[in-house]
Amino acid sequence: MLALLVPLLLIHASWSGKVARASGAKGSRFVCTPVPADTDISCPVETANRVQSTSPQEEELRSTIIQLRETILQQKETIVSQQGTIKELNSKLARCEADARSRGSARRKEFGKNTMGDLPRDPAETVEQLGKTMQSLKDRLENLEQQLRTNTSGGPLPNDLKDLLRRRLGDLESQLLTRVSELEEEKSQLYNETAAHRQRTENTLNSLLERITELEKSNSAFKSPEEFKVSLPLRTNYLYGRIKKSLPEMYAFTVCMWLKSSASPGIGTPFSYGVPGQANEIVLIEWGNNPIELLVNDKVAQLPLAVSDGRWHHICITWTTRDGFWEAYQDGERLGTGENLAPWHPIKPGGVIILGQEQDIVGGRFDATQAFVGELSHFNMWDRVLRPIDISAMANCSAYMPGNVVPWVDANVEVFGGATKAALEICEDRLFES
Repeated sequence: MLALLVPLLLIHASWSGKVARASGAKGSRFVCTPVPADTDISCPVETANRVQSTSPQEEELRSTIIQLRETILQQKETIVSQQGTIKELNSKLARCEADARSRGSARRKEFGKNTMGDLPRDPAETVEQLGKTMQSLKDRLENLEQQLRTNTSGGPLPNDLKDLLRRRLGDLESQLLTRVSELEEEKSQLYNETAAHRQRTENTLNSLLERITELEKSNSAFKSPEEFKVSLPLRTNYLYGRIKKSLPEMYAFTVCMWLKSSASPGIGTPFSYGVPGQANEIVLIEWGNNPIELLVNDKVAQLPLAVSDGRWHHICITWTTRDGFWEAYQDGERLGTGENLAPWHPIKPGGVIILGQEQDIVGGRFDATQAFVGELSHFNMWDRVLRPIDISAMANCSAYMPGNVVPWVDANVEVFGGATKAALEICEDRLFES
């Protein structure tokens, strides 16, 4: 009997408590629930606190979400920065195209050089960097999924939290893929435009160079490479011509030329050849009231020539190291010979031939009082002594023999300081004079 009364009393007490708590609420419903006799019916505060507390796994996932959110913000800043880089690239390209259009004259550029200037970083680096970032995020996603699958607490994480993480990571991956695709397209367009611009520039330069070459050929007044003269109209220390070729070592030579001078006193220096250590290796000079002189290794021989009458004259000089024997010809006639001029001295190679000036150092330090004033043509040089019959044939215009060491051709003669080259048919000009 006592065992039956105890559950009834508990039910009654529970019922009375619920009625008392709900007496002030209108329209409330009360449900009677049987409670076992040994159950503690006090308020389960500790249980509620345990339900409300957060597990360590959830805290870790929340921390991961915060980190991913920061990563997304950083990637957004990176994308904005790369947009600025692309704009800067486009701006530099536009400036290069504007410079190319406004350039009045063009210079041929060496192939392979970078004509675009100092460009910003290659967009390919941006794409590669974003690819690495995306791969890093993928790795983190895989690690996170692995943690979800191997939760050490033994209990499953909430499905809504898993879905949230997957959605956010999926959105981030989609954004990165979209941006990488855009950058790839922009990079391709930029490279295509740059390559096309460079090709257009090179084509334009090539066309200009070809046109200039054609004009130079068409405007050349020389009927043949040797039919020209060098004019030296003033007695200065800066007008001169220069032979591009040098001399080999020689044990004999013949030098011939046509010259015209009316300078006084003396015609000056029609030509000089200087080598390191000896500026007067070979010199032909008429200075002041002295006769024309031939210098070989700074040794002197006086020549019986007279060419200062303002008319064209053909002169030839021969020399051989054997006994230092020399000959002097004017207009095909041998006027004098001699010997002991620098005997057994070989002509040194690698020097400089100057027309119209005497050299005090190799290729320079000219003296205006020794300058040639007049015109020169057909300066030829051989490494042997020519026969008198050959010299006479050239002087009479019955034959022409280009020098085997120094031939008189347009491409072999440079002029400086106001000296000029002009067309000349020497034999017709001499016929007109006579």
